[in-house]
Amino acid sequence: QVHLVESGGGLVQAGGSLRLSCAASGIIAFSIARLAWYRQTQGKQRELVAVITRGGGTNYADAVKGRFTVSRDDAMNMVYLQMNSLKPEDTAVYYCQLSKFGSDYWGQGTQVTVSS
Repeated sequence: QVHLVESGGGLVQAGGSLRLSCAASGIIAFSIARLAWYRQTQGKQRELVAVITRGGGTNYADAVKGRFTVSRDDAMNMVYLQMNSLKPEDTAVYYCQLSKFGSDYWGQGTQVTVSS
């Protein structure tokens, strides 16, 4: 059973930084998985923030380009999201997603709150 656990969320002032981590367990060949970070605020759809492919290619939502960086450590089965220059509109629950062979797995989410 694949299990994802996010950590690193919290309360930060605008302009600050946070680093989210997502640990995966129960998975074979983590290195070939597509990994992504999504976020969701109350009453809104979950939106894609960043993706990192098995080859290390990355893609970002326009709203976070130049501020957020996604990375992965395949040896440790980890994916990270470095968030800099945070804005109040970045406030959301952040989820990591792992996709492999047509199956998607989600973590429980971690709250990020950015105060103005």
